[in-house]
Amino acid sequence: MIPWVPLDTAEIPGGGTPLRLMQRGHEFSIFAGPTELMNSTRGGSEEALAHLACARLGGVRAPRVLIGGLGMGFTLRAALAVLGPEARVTVAELVPAVAAWARGPLAAVFAGCLDDPRVDLRDVDVNRLIQSGPAAWDAILLDVDNGPEGLMRRENDRLYDGWGLGRAHWALRPGGVLGVWSGAPDRKFKARLQRFGFAVEEVRPRSGGRSGARHVVWLATRAVAAPR
Repeated sequence: MIPWVPLDTAEIPGGGTPLRLMQRGHEFSIFAGPTELMNSTRGGSEEALAHLACARLGGVRAPRVLIGGLGMGFTLRAALAVLGPEARVTVAELVPAVAAWARGPLAAVFAGCLDDPRVDLRDVDVNRLIQSGPAAWDAILLDVDNGPEGLMRRENDRLYDGWGLGRAHWALRPGGVLGVWSGAPDRKFKARLQRFGFAVEEVRPRSGGRSGARHVVWLATRAVAAPR
């Protein structure tokens, strides 16, 4: 078997487990410690996150979409494929090295999607953009960690707790969609979404599209009423 070759490491601002970019032949992977966060050959569930959420915006003429986490670009590329020419997609990536990898060793994986005029890549915590104003986004897609239980950095938990979900509800336009990717089910998180004014659908896409591990995507639609 072809061995993995380390290409680069990246520190996470504010602390947390450093990221490692690895390559094996034409395959790339990003690890946090011993845990593989993403692999260039298995992005089916991240693509499903974007497809399912953005498909719900068909009636919006110029949707504004916020993506938390650049990763290997699976969610971004899938969103661009669904959205029309007047859409605007803002991507928040906290780790500068990840954006550098996208234009460097992972350039073939990204296939030029960062050069799409609809894309605005920001070197910032997605939490700051969520708090930028009320009813600012038609969709917020979160794939910043391994799920509602933060793995990479403790601060990510704030996105998924009651405070974070309340802010997400506030930041979405009526009928807007909060899409959340997770490596595993979490019944408490689904119930928390419902408590904060969201109508929730849970989907179990596979990592390889038709094969591979099953992950979880929650599609939480903002109701018109204010959250409790």
